[in-house]
Amino acid sequence: MTKLSVNVNKVATLRNSRGGNVPSVVEAVHVCLAAGVPGITVHPRADRRHITPDDARQIAGVLRTEAPGVEFNIEGDPRAELLDLVDEIGPAQCTLVPVAPGEITSQAGWNRGPASAQIPQVIRRLKARGVRVSVFVDAREDAIRWAASVGADRVELYTEPYARAFERGPERARESFAVFAGAAEAAHALGLGVNAGHDLDLENLTIFRELPHLDEVSIGHAIISRAVFVGLATVVREYLDVLRSG
Repeated sequence: MTKLSVNVNKVATLRNSRGGNVPSVVEAVHVCLAAGVPGITVHPRADRRHITPDDARQIAGVLRTEAPGVEFNIEGDPRAELLDLVDEIGPAQCTLVPVAPGEITSQAGWNRGPASAQIPQVIRRLKARGVRVSVFVDAREDAIRWAASVGADRVELYTEPYARAFERGPERARESFAVFAGAAEAAHALGLGVNAGHDLDLENLTIFRELPHLDEVSIGHAIISRAVFVGLATVVREYLDVLRSG
């Protein structure tokens, strides 16, 4: 079964909009664990708009003491602060994601070029700490080959193009899915694991869960948005049921 990693950033966004500690990110993690989720993801940004380094430390402590079998994935751009945090916490996985100035959310994956020149050195540093490294890439063979060449363990396929295609109907959804399936096959052939994330939800996941060699999906916005109306534990179980049915 493909693993689900719940991104709890949006819980922190809501908390930060008011200040204080409500809603609690740690409580959200406990709810997810009780619902049976196998992974938790956070993306601490430099502007601290949602998850903070202290949040990441608290979550790491909860998982280490209460759920050592649950994977902790820290994602973000490879700035010094984030790398030091990963060194300190030692999550199971670090997903390297490019960040564009002023972006609301991630917009594209890494490409070979000046912006990614430091990635091989960063990957060596993280792997020396025993951290599995995934790199966020578009579903293109050149990007996947680049990820393999710099020593990544996995790629995380940027799935917003698939999500937009799904909204345009079944034919477009299947066309886009075929592109992602080809990318997943290419990654697998190069010895890379395959993760995926960005705008996946209960509806479009019913197709995407069939992606060959899919190890893990990271989902946050859609889960927390639905949880506002039906509850976080309910939604986590819904997603786990969808993945089990694949």
